[in-house]
Amino acid sequence: MSVILILIGFSLLVALIFLGLYLWAVKNGQYDDKYTPSVRMLFDNKKNDVES
Repeated sequence: MSVILILIGFSLLVALIFLGLYLWAVKNGQYDDKYTPSVRMLFDNKKNDVES
């Protein structure tokens, strides 16, 4: 029974670490770019070299 309590405590610790890292990323503006992904497919990155 004590092993289950240790595993529950460890899983809660890992979950809190991931939650903290997610909140840190949101606070630092990691997910702020809302424009570029929606128009990325509209830009042609290939150069069309036409030989005459």
